[in-house]
Amino acid sequence: QVQLVESGGGLVQAGGSLRLSCAASGRTFTSNSMGWFRQAPGKEREFVATINWSTSITYYADFVKGRFTISRDNAKNTVYLQMNSLKPEDTAVYYCANRPRWSSEYNDWGQGTQVTVSS
Repeated sequence: QVQLVESGGGLVQAGGSLRLSCAASGRTFTSNSMGWFRQAPGKEREFVATINWSTSITYYADFVKGRFTISRDNAKNTVYLQMNSLKPEDTAVYYCANRPRWSSEYNDWGQGTQVTVSS
């Protein structure tokens, strides 16, 4: 199992930036990739971005392309989400998640960090 702790959320004005961090611990050697998801009040959780630990291949949801960047620091077992040009509709709780090598699903989740973008 992998434990995940997110940080970096907060309140920012529209057009501003935030960088989220997700520190992984435990059986991190079993991880294939890490993802960021978000859930706004009254809405379903949605995929934001993912990165592969080994290849650094990334994928993004269309609504964040060109604004958000996912990156990783293997030495620190940490994944980042740089969020620029934030919009009020980006307001949500952001979660990081771990996908093990043997699974097609994200099995481990962090507690989430609140991002609020004011207009």
